[in-house]
Amino acid sequence: MKHVLLTGANGFVGKVLQEQLLAAGYRVSCACTSPNLSPRTGVEQVLLDIRDADACAETLGRIKPSHIVHLAAISHVPTSFRDPLLTWNTNVLGSLNLLEAIKQQAPYAFVVFASSSEVYGEAFKAGVALDEDSLCLPMNPYAASKLAAELAFEQYFKQGIRGVIARPFNHIGFGQSPDFVTASFARQIALIESGKQAPIMQVGNLEACRDFLDVRDVCTAYLQLLALSEAQDHPRLFNIASGNARKICSILDELISQSGASITVELDPQRLRPSDIPFAVGNCDRIRDVLNWQPKIPLKETLASLLADWRVRVVAEQ
Repeated sequence: MKHVLLTGANGFVGKVLQEQLLAAGYRVSCACTSPNLSPRTGVEQVLLDIRDADACAETLGRIKPSHIVHLAAISHVPTSFRDPLLTWNTNVLGSLNLLEAIKQQAPYAFVVFASSSEVYGEAFKAGVALDEDSLCLPMNPYAASKLAAELAFEQYFKQGIRGVIARPFNHIGFGQSPDFVTASFARQIALIESGKQAPIMQVGNLEACRDFLDVRDVCTAYLQLLALSEAQDHPRLFNIASGNARKICSILDELISQSGASITVELDPQRLRPSDIPFAVGNCDRIRDVLNWQPKIPLKETLASLLADWRVRVVAEQ
C-alpha cells in the first residue's frame, strides 16, 4: 500500500487532504506539532516539529513513507512580518530538516512541496497571468521564505530526491482561519446573522483581483501530483491556478447575497496591506496539459460551504 506522510496535517488544507488521500487508498500518517483531539479514523498521528532535525530523521526512519506532502508552514503574511525568525526557521530550516531526513532515511520517497503563488510578488504588476517561468520577486517574509525553500528542494532534486514543487493560488473553503479575507467576510456575516455583531462589515481593499480556488480542488491537484511518482521526465514545478481574475468585491457581494441580513460595508484602514498587488492570477496551462487537472467546484458553491461552516462555528462560540 502507498504510504504518505502529511506534514501540517492539522491545518486548513491538511484536514481536507487527509480525506482525499484516504479515499484514494493511501495509508496516511499525519505529522503535527500538537495532537488532534478528534483524529480521523484510520489516520496515524505523528507528533513532529519540523524545526527539530533529529525528530525529522527519527520520524522518517520509523515511518519509511513512499510519498510525502509537505504542507507545514507559517503561512499568514502579517505573522511573517511580526515574527520573521519563526517564519524562516519553520519554512526554510524546517524544509531543510525534512529534506535531509528524506535523503538519509527515505531516499525513494516522492515528495510534493506546497510553496505559494506569493513567490511571484512584484512580477504580478505586469497585470497578466503568470506561468512557472515568470520572475519571482517576493514582497514579504512569507514569500521570501517559500522561495528559499523552493531553492532547497531544487538542490535536493539534483541530488536524487524525487518530487515536485506546487505553487497554489488563493485557496478558500470551510475550515479556513478568519485571518484570510474570504473567511473574515463569512465570519462577520455569521456574527451579524446571530446578533453578535452590528450589521456593519469591516473590509480592506475590495478592488484587488485574485485567482480563487476551492481548497478541495487544490487538494485534488496535490493528489494528482503525487501520482507523478510513477512518471518519468515530468516538470518539477506547477502552478495550481484557475486562470480567472475575480475582484474581491465580487466575492463579498456573493457572500452577502447568500445572507438574509441587511448589511452595510465599511472600509477599515487597518485591513489595508501596504504591499497589496492589484492583480494576482496564475497561468494553469502546465498542470492542465500534464495532469488534465482543472478546478471543478463553482465559486458560488465554495462560498456557500464557507459561510455554512462559519454559521456553525459562530453558534459553537456561544
